[in-house]
Amino acid sequence: MKVILINGSPRADGNTYLALKECASEIEKNGIDAEIFQIGNKPVRGCISCGGCSSTGKCVFKDDIMQDMLEKMKEADGIIIGSPVYYGGPNGALCALLDRAFYTGASELRYKPGAAIAICRRGGATAALDRLNKYFTINEMPLVTSRYWNLAHGAAKGEVLQDAEGLQTMRILGKNMAEMVRRCSKEPWPELQEEKTWTNFIR
Repeated sequence: MKVILINGSPRADGNTYLALKECASEIEKNGIDAEIFQIGNKPVRGCISCGGCSSTGKCVFKDDIMQDMLEKMKEADGIIIGSPVYYGGPNGALCALLDRAFYTGASELRYKPGAAIAICRRGGATAALDRLNKYFTINEMPLVTSRYWNLAHGAAKGEVLQDAEGLQTMRILGKNMAEMVRRCSKEPWPELQEEKTWTNFIR
């Protein structure tokens, strides 16, 4: 069993990475493999709603890391997505990748336990968490929680290590993710019972 932790920061070793590392260490202490996947700082494309992935299972854009990230998510038993807070929300590049990943791979991600973490200097973390959690809740994925909102504070590199409560929140999240992955793997989830019903309000 394995959990993939996605570092949605352009910085490979910044505060978001350090918080995810705290989670990953606790996951591994609880007997589950953990891998941190870095999205990097190269340009990425947003979804253009072309529908190409519905017939091929692959995004029509092949010039960034989205498909690599999606394959890691498909292989994993649990998913944690971390982001710094920019303008009260997650990193835009991360959201561009997640829009495409969830649109392309929704059926293979369904029922996997998911969690989001947000790292901020001062505020905006709960709004960022709300945005990231929507990827899970819209796709029938159980949310994994901690004792508090999954956030920690830090601005300059390494400052998150001074947030003792935030680090504890990350450790408890890691422990809870490991337990949820174990429990969810014991029994097969039911198949989707109903076809999707679409209702548009503009007639």
